[in-house]
Amino acid sequence: MDEPSMPTSPAGTTPPPAPSSPPGPPTPPIPLTELLASKDLGLRRIAGPAEAELLWVHTSEMADPYPYLLGGELLLSAGVLLTDPDHYVGRLVEAGAAALGFGVRPVHETVPGALIEACDRQGLPLLEVPPETPFTAIARAVWRLMAEARHRELRRVTRAQQALATAAARPDPVPAVLHQLATQLGGRAVLLTARGEEVHAAGRRLPPEPAGALTRLARVVARERPGSPASATDTHGDTHLSAYALGGGDGLVLALAAGRRESGDHTVAGIAVVLLSLLAAPHQGADAAGRSAALVRMLLGATPAEVAPLLGSTGPWTVIHAHRTDGTPADALTAGALGASLGTALVDAGRGGGEAVRLLLPLPGAAVGPLARMAPEGEAERPLPEADRITPQPGWTLGASAPTPITALDAADTLAARALAHAQATRAPLTVDAPVSGLAALVPPEEAAAHARALLAPLTTPLADTLRCWLSLHGNWDRTAVALGVHRNTVRQRIGRCGELLDADLDDMDVRAELWFALRQG
Repeated sequence: MDEPSMPTSPAGTTPPPAPSSPPGPPTPPIPLTELLASKDLGLRRIAGPAEAELLWVHTSEMADPYPYLLGGELLLSAGVLLTDPDHYVGRLVEAGAAALGFGVRPVHETVPGALIEACDRQGLPLLEVPPETPFTAIARAVWRLMAEARHRELRRVTRAQQALATAAARPDPVPAVLHQLATQLGGRAVLLTARGEEVHAAGRRLPPEPAGALTRLARVVARERPGSPASATDTHGDTHLSAYALGGGDGLVLALAAGRRESGDHTVAGIAVVLLSLLAAPHQGADAAGRSAALVRMLLGATPAEVAPLLGSTGPWTVIHAHRTDGTPADALTAGALGASLGTALVDAGRGGGEAVRLLLPLPGAAVGPLARMAPEGEAERPLPEADRITPQPGWTLGASAPTPITALDAADTLAARALAHAQATRAPLTVDAPVSGLAALVPPEEAAAHARALLAPLTTPLADTLRCWLSLHGNWDRTAVALGVHRNTVRQRIGRCGELLDADLDDMDVRAELWFALRQG
């Protein structure tokens, strides 16, 4: 056992924080029975109830550790300052301690009988810690059991997430998600209106009293009045109740009832809330609902071609990357305003900190009304070419891809990033990555791509990107450095390396032209 004169043990306070740990379900409490099952510790329950849940381990030899307890602790002590067992146990129970582990020797040869009686009387589990078991070993055992429990809960939540995702991709996604949610939580899942009317339900039916309590709880979170909470929980007998407001402002509520409440259930319910907010919100118009469905299905693995009809446009599409010209990060409001100016609601504001705003803009084959080009008097209006729909926006630097089918948006995203870098380097408000045209368009795409792969094979991706940018900026070292975000000497070194690997004179205009043609194929 640890030296009894020490008030705390480094491993016996609280687990060290994990500042960069990913979000997930909280660590489940550890049943006291699991710790007692660790035979190598030799712990023995000698008083109090058999059931308890441990959240922490804390070691203290203070006469009254109450001010330093959070609740749920297994408190370990050798009884150095124990003088009044009844008062001591009462303070632990008042603080919410889960159990007391009492180490025998060298202070006490056995656990004091008065302490055993006090724990039995006040309902606090009392464990006898043998002399050969250090308190630190108990702490390590608890943290190990907690890690194992969290791992099991993460696996359960992951399986539930996958099951909900699969359900959301079904033709009847809302009932399917509710059914899967009820299965995962082992209870009932109900979608209710703000007035408590049942829209969809799944799982076993509730008796009238808990069903009424669940409906009343749902009204608490229904977004009919300002200040309503986003979620609420309650119990009715042995039934755990919870309610979550769905997004959209129409008062839809997801209400859940289950016989148990696991630590990861809130996370599972949160996943369902996101899916149902996108799938079930009746306030959405046909266009918004279709786009939400497309977003959900793409997130769940559908191909772009499968979701294209839901986006309300057959395309083509262009991807736009944008930065504020004054260098300030864009937020959701400014990014949304940019999208409105360009005529699209499909905007990703990014995470700030210099990250580009990305927009997805549908480009119909012919524009009408305000998008038509004004023709000279006496002539018919001519449809505006698709690329001309994108106009410079005050306060923004834009880079746009050439129009592309929805199946090639990943490549268009790369082209838009290149176009933005070019616009920043040349201080242009807008650069559009033009499609292959002119003489280059006369070469069959398959042959052009094969030639490009063979010619550029010696170059790594960073070298090829540098060469492409350098050629697009007519060999200007400083502008290329700005566009790539590197020092001009780095550009010189990379271009020199390209010349060596390609065994080519990059000052030769014929060489540059051939390389530019090849780079345009990638």
